[in-house]
Amino acid sequence: MASTADITNLERRIESAVADGRLSAGAEDNMRRWLTEPQYAAYAKPIGALVEADRFDELDRLFWEVVPFGTGGRRGPMAEFGSATINPRTIAESAHGLVTYYQSQSGRTDGKAVVACDTRNRSIEFARLAATTFAAHGMQVFLFEEPRSTPELSFAVRHLGCDIGVVISASHNPPADNGFKAYWSNGAQVLSPHDQGIIDCVYDAGEIPTVDFDAAIADGRIEFIGETIDNAYVEAVLACSLSDARDIPAIFTPLHGVGETCCYRVLEAAGFEDVEIFEPQRSPDGNFTNVPDQLPNPERRQVFEPAIEHVQNTDAALILASDPDADRLAVCVRDNDGEFVHLTGNKVAALLADYILRKQAAAGKLTPAHYVVETLVTTPLVATLAKSHGVRAIDDLLVGFKYIAETMDREGPDKFLFGCEESLGYLSGEYARDKDAGIAALYIMESAAELRRDGKTLLDRLDELSVAHGYHTEGQRSEVCTGSRGRAQIDGLMQTFRESPPTELAGFGFVRVRDYDGHEVRSLPDNQKTNDLPQPAGDLLFLESADEATRFSIAVRPSGTEPKIKFYFFAVGRCDSADQLTETKARTDAAFANVQDALTNWVRGVLDTQ
Repeated sequence: MASTADITNLERRIESAVADGRLSAGAEDNMRRWLTEPQYAAYAKPIGALVEADRFDELDRLFWEVVPFGTGGRRGPMAEFGSATINPRTIAESAHGLVTYYQSQSGRTDGKAVVACDTRNRSIEFARLAATTFAAHGMQVFLFEEPRSTPELSFAVRHLGCDIGVVISASHNPPADNGFKAYWSNGAQVLSPHDQGIIDCVYDAGEIPTVDFDAAIADGRIEFIGETIDNAYVEAVLACSLSDARDIPAIFTPLHGVGETCCYRVLEAAGFEDVEIFEPQRSPDGNFTNVPDQLPNPERRQVFEPAIEHVQNTDAALILASDPDADRLAVCVRDNDGEFVHLTGNKVAALLADYILRKQAAAGKLTPAHYVVETLVTTPLVATLAKSHGVRAIDDLLVGFKYIAETMDREGPDKFLFGCEESLGYLSGEYARDKDAGIAALYIMESAAELRRDGKTLLDRLDELSVAHGYHTEGQRSEVCTGSRGRAQIDGLMQTFRESPPTELAGFGFVRVRDYDGHEVRSLPDNQKTNDLPQPAGDLLFLESADEATRFSIAVRPSGTEPKIKFYFFAVGRCDSADQLTETKARTDAAFANVQDALTNWVRGVLDTQ
């Protein structure tokens, strides 16, 4: 611990930096804790060195917030210390907060936990740190010996009868990031009030108990797991198979993540013999060396470019890609001209929903009690398809697959058909409570193989759905606003959208706002309340148009895991016959692009005035 005189000198310099605008008030508060409280004593010297060197930009980045539990747990840039970063202290605090909260709720001083990690830099280190923290609290800990997927962790929580679980991962974020995903006994990520209870325990953490890792392995407090759970997971996914069609050539890339243990293994076990793994992106690599821009987000078409080049002279009909922790799956489909079309998460969701509903209907298994689930920012085509088959569509959930898991447990998993979110997240079956690229890969391959037998592709099936239900197109844009100033910018943008939203974009008038924060519907242009809006509650609003030929809606929300505000665009073009489809697509796509550009310009104009 630094001396009182040293602390006083540092505090003066910190106060001066705040007064000069070089350091945010949030960073000041968090730095004071790390400089003065005994559990942070080891960090006082390096923090003081940064203060003495006037490196307040760096200090603000390290301390501007306490990493929150968002829609995907805790996630952020890695560092050696700092309340706003993922580092050994914040990982240990996260594990300590999770286990102490669980034990306070259960009244127990023991229990079982399972820990997994992906291939990111430091993931194994952080997984072992979480495991030793759990073991020090009296938990029996099951630790995957090698990196494994998030859906397999969700499966393992349930399969092993664990009370809590953790995945060390930052999903599709850049190489500099990592994170801590916390799971409850149902295999789902933690929900309110547990998330707030955990973060309260995190914030209250003092000295955190630990045990020696090797000693805990030797005495059985930590047990390595692997192949037995792998086999059980694969068997659970294969039990969901809906077809024996297997004749489809494809290539799969794990983007240097764990997808080979999940997607590729499922496809091999299912009997898809003509699936190649893309070697340049196969090896576990936390730097994502062979992924364009080192950004392993399969929502980006760029990540497919190396694989597309590789398969140009082959007969591959599909390219599949999972993100680093293999809970998301993206798809490229070869069209009739030989070019590969990158499908959005919404398109894949519609294709999977259509496949599941058609197969279950043909088997005579659908009843009005069955249901599909999707988030508010996922394509409305999924709900339309469900209703066309006479099953329920639960489509009013906030962003986060944990809400789909909650719905499964509330409504009954035996009637659950499919859950999806636009960001490439899909699940079917009862074996897990988080999205799974494994089941998505199985179903998209089965559907494509069946269509291939009829001389069709997934793109042809999308066209058939457009004629039957209208041409649906969706997209997303974001504005990145980093650090403490970025948080203020995002808050200011959300306030502007609520107080004076745009009423016209690219010639389309917007007539209504649905605000899930204020629980109200407001008419435009007067922005006056017209109706109450029921649950859910969240920082999300929609703008809606009333055009007859092309209907638009735009969702606006701050990201729960990244420093950005997100805009989700939805358009439905009316199509009365197959002969009109080409014209409908062209008209709708042109209008869609214009509306996206108009909103982007409007948002940047608002930011310029802040």
